Amino acid sequence: MPGMTLYDKLVASHTVSRLDAEHVLLYADLHIMNEYTSPQAFSGLAARGASVRRPGQQLAVVDHVIPTHPVPVPVRVIHDDLSARQADNLGVNCDRHGITLFDTNSPLQGIEHVVAPEFGMILPGMVVLCGDSHTTTYGALGALGFGIGTSEVEHVLATQALVYRVARNLRVRVDGRLPEGVTAKDLVIHVVHRLGAQGARGHAVEYAGSAIDALSAEARMTLCNMTVEAGARAALIAPDATTLAYVRQRAPDLVTDAACAYWRTLHSDTDAVFDIEHVFDAATLAPYVTWGTSPDQALPVDGRVPDPASEPDALARLALQKAVDYIGLPPGTPIAGVPVERVFIGSCTNARIEDLRSVAEVVRGRKVSPTVRAMVVPGSGAVRRQAEAEGIAALLIEAGFEWRQPGCSMCLAMNDDVLRDGERCASTTNRNFEGRQGRGGRTHLMSPAMAAAAALAGRIVDIRQKDSQS
Repeated sequence: MPGMTLYDKLVASHTVSRLDAEHVLLYADLHIMNEYTSPQAFSGLAARGASVRRPGQQLAVVDHVIPTHPVPVPVRVIHDDLSARQADNLGVNCDRHGITLFDTNSPLQGIEHVVAPEFGMILPGMVVLCGDSHTTTYGALGALGFGIGTSEVEHVLATQALVYRVARNLRVRVDGRLPEGVTAKDLVIHVVHRLGAQGARGHAVEYAGSAIDALSAEARMTLCNMTVEAGARAALIAPDATTLAYVRQRAPDLVTDAACAYWRTLHSDTDAVFDIEHVFDAATLAPYVTWGTSPDQALPVDGRVPDPASEPDALARLALQKAVDYIGLPPGTPIAGVPVERVFIGSCTNARIEDLRSVAEVVRGRKVSPTVRAMVVPGSGAVRRQAEAEGIAALLIEAGFEWRQPGCSMCLAMNDDVLRDGERCASTTNRNFEGRQGRGGRTHLMSPAMAAAAALAGRIVDIRQKDSQS
C-alpha cells in the first residue's frame, strides 16, 4: 500500500466519519468569518433555533467593505448604508454568540488571511475554514485551509464540522534558485499560467522543491493564496524550520516539544502517489504580469500580448479575443511600457510587512509619477504599525503614495476604493477579472516590487532593468 500525502494525512486526522467513497465529515479547528458571507448563515441558525457549537474556535473580521481612508482607527466609519448594516449585523451576531470580532474600530482589524497567521492562530496540522476562496493561504504553514459557501458556514457554526468531498493530489515541484527580481508572486502567476485556470480543479496542490524550501513563511503565503486561481481546492507546503520559527514567534506557548514532534510528521511519505505532478525550474523564471482578464492570462514582463487568431481552438480563441478587447491592448503589444493610471499595493496576497519592505527598497529616494495615483494598504493594523516603526510609511508618503488604513480595499469593488471605467491599474491582488476592481477597470497583476516600479515610471517596467524605472 503506497504511503500518504500530506493532504491525505491532514484529512485523515480530522475525519469524524467516512460518509461514502468520496465524502467525509471533516472537523474544523478554526472557522473564520467576514461581514459579507456570514449574515445568511447566522439567519439560518436563528431560524432553526440553533446556537454556535464552539464559539472559541471562531474568528470574525470586518475587512471587505471597510473604507481605508487614512483616518484614526477609533473614528473609522463605514458610510455606505448596506455595508454598514453588514458590519453591524456581524457585530450583533458575534456579541450574541460570544465570538471574537476584529471590528471596524479595533486596532486588531485587518484582512482575515493576514491577521489570523500573524496572531498565531494558524498552526501546522490544523483544518481552517472560511467563507472566502483565498483560505488556501494557510497551507503555507502546513494547515489545510479552504473556502466554503454560505450554507456551509451555517453548518460549521452549528456543528464545527463539514460534509467534505475529498480532493485528489497534485504536486508542484520547483527546484533551483529564483533569479534577482523574481518573487513568490511571479512564481505563482507562472504556475497558474502554466496549469491554466482549471488545471488544478478538484485537486489539493502540494508545493515541494529547493526553491520552495528557500521561501520565507510570508512568501509561501503569497504562493498558497493564489494557487486557488488554478482551480485548486487547497495548497500545502510541509512544515519545516521556517514554519516553526514563524509560529514560535507568534504563539510561543503552543510550540512545545510534543507539538514539534508531531508537526515533523506532516509531510508526504517518500512512496506517496500523486495523481498529477508538475516540475518547474526556478532559474528560468522572469517577473510575470497578467495581460488579460483571468490570472492565467499572463506572460513574462518582456513578452507581448498574444494574438487570438493564433489559437486553434474556437472557444479558447473567443475567450482570448474577449480579454484583448476588454483590456484594450492590441495583439503584439509589449507588456513592458504599457502606461498605468493607478497602482494598488495590498490585499491578502501581498500586504504583509515583507511585501512593504520590498516596495520600500524600490521606492527609496524616488517619486511617484505625476500621471499615477498610487496607494499602499497594509494588511492589518499590526503591519501598519510595524511599517510606521521601520520608517517605511514615511518613505512611501514622501514618495507620493497614499498610506491607508487596513482592509481589502481595491482588491475588489466592495468598498469605495475602485477604478474608474477604462482606468488601468498595476495591482498586487490575486484576480484581474472584468470589473473586479471597478466597472470597466483594467487590472494587471504583478509583484509588489513590480507595482512600485510601475508607480515610479507611470508604466509597466521590468524590475530587473533599473534604468527603465525612471
